[in-house]
Amino acid sequence: MALFEAKNITKQFGTTIALDKVSISVPEKSIYGLLGPNGAGKTTLIRIINQITGPDSGELILNGKKLTAEDVLAIGYLPEERGLYKKMKVGEQALYFAQLKGLSKAEAMRRLKYWFKKLDIVDWWGKKVEELSKGMQQKVQFVTTVLHEPKLLIFDEPFTGFDPVNANLIKNEILFLRERGATIIFSTHNMASVEELCDNITLIDKAKTILEGSVDSIRRQWAANEYDIVFEGDVTLAESGNFTIMSKTTEDHHSAIRLKAAGVLDTNDVLRAAIASGKVVSFNPSLPSMNEIFIRVVEARN
Repeated sequence: MALFEAKNITKQFGTTIALDKVSISVPEKSIYGLLGPNGAGKTTLIRIINQITGPDSGELILNGKKLTAEDVLAIGYLPEERGLYKKMKVGEQALYFAQLKGLSKAEAMRRLKYWFKKLDIVDWWGKKVEELSKGMQQKVQFVTTVLHEPKLLIFDEPFTGFDPVNANLIKNEILFLRERGATIIFSTHNMASVEELCDNITLIDKAKTILEGSVDSIRRQWAANEYDIVFEGDVTLAESGNFTIMSKTTEDHHSAIRLKAAGVLDTNDVLRAAIASGKVVSFNPSLPSMNEIFIRVVEARN
């Protein structure tokens, strides 16, 4: 069941079409990747969802009903360009944002104590935002985004400015939020993060949807009929009209071979040929990464 849907969203600025009948359907309790090169229309769609601007045509549905301005309270938005007040103290600011989202002061304090302790930022409560590094500021804004436990969370490049340790920390928190029932739209250029986090994706390019579906099904759809096979011992798999050996390495009494099979062969055909050549230790279809698919799809349109 979809928690959020955007149906045929079109938006034009002057003579520039920013979105051309773009649709997404975000399943409940999932992480949905919104992908695309710079200028594709991702930020415009996110701004429309957050009621910052309106579409020229199309429909937005949240939890089965048309999205209204009041529904913004049910959305948590972490923009790529952070928006904390530099001169304001961290704790005061977090409390202020929490109350703007409808929490009482007592409930806001209870939740803030929980998150500040969880992210190990308790000591920052009395510091001014300008005293914090960019990564530290992002932790604070992450807390203010999730604090009111919104139905829909939108993270736009949430790992920008984080070192690997803190990026991994926030990644785990995003997964934790999904486990607790949050529905998340995740916009990023980092395709490795897409493979780690996202259940489904939509790829937008030049204002149009050009690829959508589950990450697993897309990777299988774009597979090039290549296989990684590990044999026991030094095994030679002869090339033929059906196979092309792309690489081979021999190490620790094992042979690792990547081959490309002719399109007429299915997985079982390839596995039978491998077994006939030697003792198979492992056998896996070689699936392209989301980064490879992203580049191939976008370059094909340019």
